[in-house]
Amino acid sequence: MYRQGDVLIVPVAEESVPRGLRPVPRDPRGRLVLAEGEATGHCHAIPGPGTLYPGFLHLPAGGRLVHEEHDPISLPKGWFRVIRQREYVPGSFRMVAD
Repeated sequence: MYRQGDVLIVPVAEESVPRGLRPVPRDPRGRLVLAEGEATGHCHAIPGPGTLYPGFLHLPAGGRLVHEEHDPISLPKGWFRVIRQREYVPGSFRMVAD
């Protein structure tokens, strides 16, 4: 399991990934953006090879998760579930602002 700010990345078996997911396009800089920061405009991104799907990430050769305000994290090859962490506020839940 890996965590960078408000993004949690959990390794999963390929057979647990739903079929028929459509890839999320890369941003204008060619990165796979896992989450955009609300406060600063920075983002959690994979700049190298891989494919991002809604809620899932595939890195056939491993990769590196980067963010301007966090240390980079090296990820092994494989499939991952991408989870935006939430926090409780009285009466509801909201996404953690990073």
